[in-house]
Amino acid sequence: MPDRSYFEEQERKLLAPYASSSARSRGRRHKEPEHRFRTAFQRDRDRIIHSTAFRRLEYKTQVFVNHEGDHYRTRLTHSLEAAQIARTMARYLMLNEDLTEAVTLSHDLGHTPFGHAGEDVMNALMAEHGGFEHNQQSLRIVDHLERRYPGFRGLNLSHEVREGIFKHSPRKDEGPEEFRNDLSPSLEAQLVDLADEIAYINHDLEDGLTSRLLELPVLEEVELWRLHFGEATRNHPSEPSKIRIRVAIRRIIDHLTTDLIAETERAVLSAGIETDEDVRRNEGRLVRFTPEVEDLKARLKRFLFQHLYRHYKVVRMAEKAKRVVKELFDAYVQNPRQLPPHIAVRIDVDGLHRVVCDYIAGMTDRFALDEHRKLFDPLERL
Repeated sequence: MPDRSYFEEQERKLLAPYASSSARSRGRRHKEPEHRFRTAFQRDRDRIIHSTAFRRLEYKTQVFVNHEGDHYRTRLTHSLEAAQIARTMARYLMLNEDLTEAVTLSHDLGHTPFGHAGEDVMNALMAEHGGFEHNQQSLRIVDHLERRYPGFRGLNLSHEVREGIFKHSPRKDEGPEEFRNDLSPSLEAQLVDLADEIAYINHDLEDGLTSRLLELPVLEEVELWRLHFGEATRNHPSEPSKIRIRVAIRRIIDHLTTDLIAETERAVLSAGIETDEDVRRNEGRLVRFTPEVEDLKARLKRFLFQHLYRHYKVVRMAEKAKRVVKELFDAYVQNPRQLPPHIAVRIDVDGLHRVVCDYIAGMTDRFALDEHRKLFDPLERL
């Protein structure tokens, strides 16, 4: 039977020389025996999937709040779609698929309920207490908040996965001391950032059309959409619009991923990258689109911001969500005895505001709404 060393040897043979190798991992914060047949990054991926925070993503907002419909994307389905796109590109580029998938599946663990609206208000509420940013919170979850193993807090993930969680998207904040350097993240982590973008642009587009907040005639002003929906209509003129929309979205995903793969290959070759250390020492990102496709994508994103994310119905829901988060936060801070005992016990160690922040950030949309009713509706059962 093959053991872990067999799979590590397969990585050495099959992956590009600049890919991340599980056999050369920088290790974990807490020493553990290696698994008999799983590589380090396989084990990390499995730990993430079995975590409480990952399951909670099922009821956390992407664009539409959970109660608005059963078929809209959630943070969980978004993470799965992004992981599928990231793995496809990693395989073609001969990068480490397990590391890529682990980082992608964990990249949104730190999101508050109600999406970016919740994050914005939480950051404002925590401005004098260290602030709030969802990538840092994702790292805090896997390092500190999850409790699944004896002997240590967190999931005890490998250095490379933890670095990818924190550094996959370009950032200005300093973060933990161990990541406070000028080194670029691995190619796998860089890939996650743009797979995330490809996923949310396209599924938000589909959800926007499904909800009828976006309309096909208005979308015609977007070149990338016009190109692929037009081709879908020419090839399938008798199909209903729902099918042609899905064909167009698949074509856009293929257009973006194909361009990214080709441009990344060109960038790696042009920069003379031969090892994973070359990747880290390289200034700037190597995983990228061509300028032409970057421009097409940017115009589609601007359209979504104007016509979907800032649609008055989405804004109304976002404002309601902000009030829920703020009122919960204020209620717990003003009287911490309203916190569940297993949460309040951490106050002496982590401080009141950070404990309240962790508790609310970990809530699903529906739990936050239920908790808000329990605290503010006198007729609601406790």
